[in-house]
Amino acid sequence: MKRIRVGLLHLAPKTSDIAGNRALVERGTRVAAEAGASWIVTPELCIPGYMFMKQIGTDWILSQPDHWMQSYCQLVKQLGVMAFLSHPERDPNTDQLFNTSFVINPVGQIIGKHSKIKALRGAEGWSTAGTEIQPIECDDVKVGILICADAYKNEVAKALKDRGAQIYVSPVSWGPGQCAPDGEWEQRSADNGVPIIVCNRSGQEDEELDYRKAESVVAKDGKRLLEATSDRSVVLTFDWDLEGMSCLSDDFSRIYL
Repeated sequence: MKRIRVGLLHLAPKTSDIAGNRALVERGTRVAAEAGASWIVTPELCIPGYMFMKQIGTDWILSQPDHWMQSYCQLVKQLGVMAFLSHPERDPNTDQLFNTSFVINPVGQIIGKHSKIKALRGAEGWSTAGTEIQPIECDDVKVGILICADAYKNEVAKALKDRGAQIYVSPVSWGPGQCAPDGEWEQRSADNGVPIIVCNRSGQEDEELDYRKAESVVAKDGKRLLEATSDRSVVLTFDWDLEGMSCLSDDFSRIYL
């Protein structure tokens, strides 16, 4: 058995409050590490919030790692954890913008990233669809990253499985409402025989986007093993066997921020 503790930062970011949300991510990372987590996952677009485009545009999005991400990498190194950090990025050659999740290892190195393949229109119209689908090796395990709508159908998940993914990590901003999750995470785990860890978020951005009942989930073989919602920022932790690919916890443990 290779037991690890996973910390999901189920956060309530404030729209366009870049500095405040970065501080919240830093705090959550420290709290998760203090609780024994060795893998720490942030939700999709936790730095700007989902609806940031209307308020602050995209000029603030830089090539990565920028100054703040470099300092976050140092925090990850100090804590000795593996972090899956959601942060938009700008391609310095094309000026295109991407909705990206970066993987930072325990010595503070960015060892891989995944840019959202299924970039949506509307609020996500600022972002260009990613093109690379490749698992990232973490603790001798190949991790496939699915950013929110990447898991809506099986195309991206299957490609990751075909390339060796043994577990999925899915940072999302996917709340209740007309297009609420409807078994997609469980189905992806069943389709490919690959368990999935979903880090969702909390908070409210406008009348239509209320994430206070949005679920973070762990699923395997088509069955939901763990689920949690929160009306405020919380660190959710659970234990996982990386060798047996099995959940060792009956429920999430919660630490409110």
